[in-house]
Amino acid sequence: MRQSYRIIPVYTADVSGVCSALYELGGMVVMHDPSGCNSTYNTHDEIRWYEQDSLIYISGLTEIDAVMGNDSKFIRDIEETAKELHPKFIALAGSPIPFMNGTDFPALAQVIETETGIPAFAIPTNGMHDYTYGVGLAFAKIAECFVQPLKETKNADADVTSITTIPHTLNLLGVTPLDFGPQQNADCMKQNLAKHGWQVISTWAMGDSLENISHAAEAEVNLVVSSVGLETAKVLKDKFGTPYVIGTPVGDFTEDIVMTLDKVTKNTDQQKKSSAKESISVVSDKPEIPYLQNRLSEPQEITLIGEAVTMGSLAAAIEKKYHKAVRVLCPLETNAGLLALNDRVAKGEEEVQELLKDARIIIADPLYRPICPKSSSFYELPHIAFSGRIFLRGIKEGKYLSEI
Repeated sequence: MRQSYRIIPVYTADVSGVCSALYELGGMVVMHDPSGCNSTYNTHDEIRWYEQDSLIYISGLTEIDAVMGNDSKFIRDIEETAKELHPKFIALAGSPIPFMNGTDFPALAQVIETETGIPAFAIPTNGMHDYTYGVGLAFAKIAECFVQPLKETKNADADVTSITTIPHTLNLLGVTPLDFGPQQNADCMKQNLAKHGWQVISTWAMGDSLENISHAAEAEVNLVVSSVGLETAKVLKDKFGTPYVIGTPVGDFTEDIVMTLDKVTKNTDQQKKSSAKESISVVSDKPEIPYLQNRLSEPQEITLIGEAVTMGSLAAAIEKKYHKAVRVLCPLETNAGLLALNDRVAKGEEEVQELLKDARIIIADPLYRPICPKSSSFYELPHIAFSGRIFLRGIKEGKYLSEI
């Protein structure tokens, strides 16, 4: 039972992650489930539910349909709804029951797309992963299906055709309310980058549209601000050669992010010129992760709990400002290479509690407080994917860690 939870809640599930990722993009998301997934999503995980419309649906899977494999009803309901609402795309997300039944979601999506003429795709969720898995897959699907290639331009004098990006532009990959809270936080991030001369072409996918996202290939570089944007960065790298940097612009650490962006784009330009002369591609596939550089080690006086990239960046900002070593505990599924040497992935409540037993200063969602040592100093930093809307008012008011 070492991965069971008896005191603290669990993080948002992968199905809700898909809905959060695609919420503002004009598509129709259908969770194939009796009803539980949608009620959990709209009452706990989605802070935009009462302020902004979105086509999020539940299939209402019945026991007899699940047992008999009656997929025709599922297809018919989706097609009738789509013909009435004209979504830009249709996304199918699975839950535990169809996962156990072996429902062929890619085949269902293909049938729906053929019969409606609307782009449709399946996202292989099953309710057994956390939101980082679902969001990452959803964004990667959008990148594969909707990002348009750059247009070629021809120089009449030199008779040379070239494909160019827009200088000092970037895409923010991995921005959802589950990690970043209300829209004002995403806007603040863009404003901080703009002060340093970087224009944001698209934000994946808060406060932006599918139209803007489709132009993501025009950006000079991608900035992965949470781990859920990493798969998208890889897709855009493979399709268009766009380099990417991993890190969240927070506090004084924003300067490190900007310096890395400048370095990456400069190196990419030089490599492209070199490869053009040699007729081969030598652009590096290795991403830059500035928050892992210059991290302090022992003694670790401060512990952060949360998603790897956002907390890693906050750790770098704290160390830079206060010269105190920080450790990150990540209780989520995360990609290899996103945590520093002394950081830890924690699986389950008991493991988190064990890792915290000697912690002196803890910065985490308030709902972690009951499993923290009473002797430690606790600073609240709410995480929507963990505690939902409970602390949303305080987040909007800038109540938490505003001095960082």
